[in-house]
Amino acid sequence: MAEPQHVPVLLEASLEYLNVRRGGVVVDATLGYAGHSSAIARRLGPEGKLIAFDRDEQAMARAKARLAALAEELGREMPTVEFVPRAFSEIAKVIEPRSLDGLLADFGMSSMQLDEAHRGFSFRADGPLDMRMDPRSELTAEQVVNQADEEDLANLIYEYGEERRSRRIARAVVRARPIQTTAELARVVSAAAPSMKGDKIHPATRTFQALRIRVNDELGEIQSLLKSAESLLKVGGRVVLISFHSLEDRLVKDKFKEAAKDGGLEVLTKKPVVASEEESLRNPRSRSAKLRAAEKIFVRRR
Repeated sequence: MAEPQHVPVLLEASLEYLNVRRGGVVVDATLGYAGHSSAIARRLGPEGKLIAFDRDEQAMARAKARLAALAEELGREMPTVEFVPRAFSEIAKVIEPRSLDGLLADFGMSSMQLDEAHRGFSFRADGPLDMRMDPRSELTAEQVVNQADEEDLANLIYEYGEERRSRRIARAVVRARPIQTTAELARVVSAAAPSMKGDKIHPATRTFQALRIRVNDELGEIQSLLKSAESLLKVGGRVVLISFHSLEDRLVKDKFKEAAKDGGLEVLTKKPVVASEEESLRNPRSRSAKLRAAEKIFVRRR
């Protein structure tokens, strides 16, 4: 079986803003296929520690294999690696306050998740309407599509997908029920709201985004991470967050702004860092990525 292809986005910028040093303790809150983690591990050295979170069991298994291969390559230079098979919203239950030199999270889907038809994340290959990051979760996209009432479905697609034609799409989905596969849903959405002039994305993209966010409570997960991040950092520790759509980026921007106003964090990115033209061509997934970073500048007294 060929090794899955996955290219971490904004890798050099991530490393620069994390300012990874030998002997440090760094959390990768979204391990994925360990693209960012592999690069971080190379810089931590044997005295360092990498703590890797991921609620996707398949991703965790692949990442473990990749980091085991890296350990063979680095030998004694490999840092300690701790794997945490949990959602990053639970980070405060695992990590001690003021113990981290760095915290990284990449909120995007991995290319491997999108390419695996049976996971149901994408309309590029037909598969069941699943979309669960954690297969142990109960809620699936099929349940949302077939059980939500029309108004709730329209609101979901509008709020989480930022889709202006949400009511038209919701009406078509309800009429077409039951819908069981990604291809079926994509056809229904495309027929109800076909591409308009100037569109650069598939007409079902925003609807699929909305369902995935709902199934995995992605915005709630991010809010929980943002609530905990500052307290987990040492003074001088840095948090680097990579978003892929405006809902995520707005949460990060607003939280950093609030923490900077209170004096706990210094925002290092006045504007989000985006991919260069070269990286965008090499890795199309990076085109919508936005990186924001902040540094903890003092310990709050409560």
